Amino acid sequence: MEFQLGEELLAMRDLARKFSEKEIAPTVEADEKEHRFRPELVRKMAEQGFFGGVIPEEYGGTGVGMLATLVMCEEVARVSPSYGLPFNMQTIGPALTLLRFGTEEQKKKYIPGLVSAEKMGCFAITEPNSGSDVAAMRMTAVDKGDHYVLNGTKTWISNAQVADVGLVYAYTDREKKHKGMTCFFVELKGAPGMSSTAIETKLGLHCAPTGELIFDEARVPKSTVVGQVGDGFKICMAQLDNTRICCAARAVGVAQAALDASVKYANERDAFGQKISDFQMIQEQIAEMAVEIEAARLLVHRAAWLIDKGEKPTKDISMAKYFAAETAVKAAGNAVKIYGSYGFSSEYPVERLYRDSKSFQIVEGTSNIQKLIISGFALGKRK
Repeated sequence: MEFQLGEELLAMRDLARKFSEKEIAPTVEADEKEHRFRPELVRKMAEQGFFGGVIPEEYGGTGVGMLATLVMCEEVARVSPSYGLPFNMQTIGPALTLLRFGTEEQKKKYIPGLVSAEKMGCFAITEPNSGSDVAAMRMTAVDKGDHYVLNGTKTWISNAQVADVGLVYAYTDREKKHKGMTCFFVELKGAPGMSSTAIETKLGLHCAPTGELIFDEARVPKSTVVGQVGDGFKICMAQLDNTRICCAARAVGVAQAALDASVKYANERDAFGQKISDFQMIQEQIAEMAVEIEAARLLVHRAAWLIDKGEKPTKDISMAKYFAAETAVKAAGNAVKIYGSYGFSSEYPVERLYRDSKSFQIVEGTSNIQKLIISGFALGKRK
């Protein structure tokens, strides 16, 4: 395994870094305060090829792989984890799932638009009474002969109120438990029986739209089924592996931003007649952040490397997601402490980084869920 990024990956990293600093950074703090989402930024990201890495050229992608995609995603998340989210919403979630399980007609019809961000995407799993326990969802899809009728509510769905299309999971046969779940790829805008509402009372990620999707006797054609009827749980778990590792890359980006801000401040701030970077307790915090961030990044890169080799590294993905999420929260918390009173102020970015970091312990499977998966492999209960 090569631990050094090659020239192509370094060029992609630099492209994403320069784009983020030029296009996102100038307005990020104002946008966060106003809870403002800029779809034009997502389209500009698409123009740079950010969303095509995991998609073959025949469907509008670049095919450079998961590792290349996550290297770029980390750089975007360093500036704004809210705008790191579209990597999942456009291709790593919906498009990559269609690529693996969809029909040729579905691939040709939807994947290019997701890669180009002509269409905004999403995926809908969580419900008011089911989150980590995916099989506890209550949404139903009833077979009516030439179509299905969807009923239920999905909540905490990223892009809910702006998405044009998305993956939706529902039970077609509840008696079969998780084997009775089916995946649909649904056109959401203006569809009868489908509506959305925004969730605006969030701790962080204020530039990332979040909301509910409501399905009330919503008719969808049989052609919306992804894979086979009853394959929904299997498809959902495969999708979560992919979106989970992207979440981990975003967490590393946030942790790196916290370290960068801490180093800058520690080298500028005077206390007791010297720079606070000269104090050993500050040095200890900086050292812990640096080591843990590098370890988290290596876990993410290893999992992505295995994915690019064609393997299904669920254990490695959960390790990366768990450790990166915890690292992001710890790094952002240390940054707030290093800044002192200024860290508690919304005038400085570390307060936002701390709020944003908490999301990574929850989304795409909580830290506790990741520990269950990891322990299952360690104890020999999973293979």
